[in-house]
Amino acid sequence: SLSFPEKLWKMVESDEFRSIWWSEGGKYVAINEELFKEEVLGRERPLRVFATQKMKSFLRQLNFYGFTKVRRDFQRSASLPEFLAEEDAASAHSQILYYYNPAFNREHPHLLEKCKRG
Repeated sequence: SLSFPEKLWKMVESDEFRSIWWSEGGKYVAINEELFKEEVLGRERPLRVFATQKMKSFLRQLNFYGFTKVRRDFQRSASLPEFLAEEDAASAHSQILYYYNPAFNREHPHLLEKCKRG
């Protein structure tokens, strides 16, 4: 079975999920917290993606794998899909969480193997 970072990668790359996407040109992972809880963590077996159904546990996994939460002080996203996703989320008053890991970068998939549990 896939490791946590591999599952996360497949999810961010997939068009199936509206609650998680690449931000800042593939350097960050953006998560619409409310939608993610419903769309991903709320899934029943056998469709469940992660072992947990709790946001807190999912975020703890991110931290274990070296992801750090980033404050969104940088400029609006340059790409239209990112911008629209952020606009949708903002209009829904949802919290968007941004996470960064130098080994989790859309432009450098080979780095994923460096994404190890700390």
